[in-house]
Amino acid sequence: QVQLVESGGGLVQAGGSLRLSCAASGRTFSRYGMGWFRQAPGKEREFVAGISWSVGSTYYADSMKGRFTISRDNAKNTVYLQMNSLKPEDTAVYYCAADLFGVGSKLDHEYHYWGQGTQVTVSS
Repeated sequence: QVQLVESGGGLVQAGGSLRLSCAASGRTFSRYGMGWFRQAPGKEREFVAGISWSVGSTYYADSMKGRFTISRDNAKNTVYLQMNSLKPEDTAVYYCAADLFGVGSKLDHEYHYWGQGTQVTVSS
C-alpha cells in the first residue's frame, strides 16, 4: 500500500507562484513514476506533469510547459510541483499519483495510488 499526502496549496494572485509537495510512504518510492493531475469544478481531471523513476524523465501538458516544473527527491520520498506565472484558469484541486510501473504517464488510468488533493486558487 502506498499513501500519498499533498501539501502546499492555497490562495495566490495571478502571476504568483506556489510549490506543491507530495510525500509518499513506501520503501521503494524511487521506483515509482509520479504524476500531478488537477480537476477544476465541472471539468474532467487532467494531466499536469509526470516524472519517471529511472532517469527522471519529465512530461508536461502543453499549457503547463515553461510555467510548471516537476521534480523528485527520492531521499525524502517526495515529489514537487513548482508552479510559476499562475493564472486564474489554474484554479483546481491538484492530486499527486503513483505509478508502480515507473513511467510517470500522462494517462490517469495508469496510476495505482492517489492522494486526497490540495486546493489551488488563483485570483485575478
